[in-house]
Amino acid sequence: MFENVKAMCQSFLKMGVPYFDVIIYKDGKEILRYMDGYTDVENKIPVRGDELLNVYSNSKPVTVVAALQLWEKGLFDLEDELWEYLPEYKEMTVQTETGIVPAKNPINIWHLFTMTAGFHYNNSGPWLDELRKDTFGRCPTREVARYLAKSPLIYEPGTDYRYSLAHDVLAALVEVVSGQAFNDYVTENIFAPLGMTHSTFLYPYDRLPAHYDFVQEEKTVRRRTVNEFRFGPEHASGGAGLVTTVDDYVKFAEALRTYKLLKKETTEMIAKNWLTDEQHEKFGHKVNYYYGFGMRTAKPGTARADFGWGGAAGSMMNVDIPHGITVFYSQHLRSSPNMSIRSRVYEALLKDLGYDIEVTIPDPEENNLTY
Repeated sequence: MFENVKAMCQSFLKMGVPYFDVIIYKDGKEILRYMDGYTDVENKIPVRGDELLNVYSNSKPVTVVAALQLWEKGLFDLEDELWEYLPEYKEMTVQTETGIVPAKNPINIWHLFTMTAGFHYNNSGPWLDELRKDTFGRCPTREVARYLAKSPLIYEPGTDYRYSLAHDVLAALVEVVSGQAFNDYVTENIFAPLGMTHSTFLYPYDRLPAHYDFVQEEKTVRRRTVNEFRFGPEHASGGAGLVTTVDDYVKFAEALRTYKLLKKETTEMIAKNWLTDEQHEKFGHKVNYYYGFGMRTAKPGTARADFGWGGAAGSMMNVDIPHGITVFYSQHLRSSPNMSIRSRVYEALLKDLGYDIEVTIPDPEENNLTY
């Protein structure tokens, strides 16, 4: 069974991905757990399934859910201006072709969810140097947002789409609105209720799990230990800081599918397209997907019915409520050769389950893979 899923995953190994681990639920029951390869390439240690993972941008769905829980309680409105909660954002500037000018538009909270606030994704620059100096390298989550406000926006809020540090600012908003540190809030309201006992945004900074970079020219991998999007040991990065396991993360994904974390109406907001046609042109998965609240969401008209997101080291979540499907695929490889086709695992599953969808098992020598 699941020949297409297994063939898809095995093709990733042939491309040079050291290992994969995928778990699939259908109607609340695990129907497949499939893994192969080496988590430690040098020592030939095979994948066990309980490895800690830097899931990078798969942190974003957790942050979105945390913020929407507070929205459901009426603690803020999506149309509220961000400066009402984070005062440093009241008078922003914008970098234009002719120089830095005052922003004309305020940042509204919904801009954070939709990546339309005007932020960049630079993990270097004067604002970050100043942050690290002033906090002695600790970089608390709230301070990250405070110092980021000193950096000019790259466009007027609400006028464009750019993948950015918006969800790191959203984590700071959670802190202000909830009155708790971000990691404490998600632990109390998401991780603990779901039994996600191996998940945290504050894994010891000097003990981050080892993972790899793919060296395209040599078709080899190089070990790394740094998550450069976590700026210091007290930075609970809402955009890229989650350390978790496959078993933990699928609990989160299943809870999204079954409305255990958010109301049905709120979950539907996540899976709604929030971008204009012009903004959608900047979205990286525009062929088959729109963009909702921090996650891509399938366009109508095909067998695809999922929403979800992925991470820089290769993880990918697919939540498909109409079909009763949850998929979490993981690997631990940056700049991986299969980055643009990870969702083919979900598509292969649809094919295996008998849905009308075309699936191509990639040729390991194929270049510029897209979906």
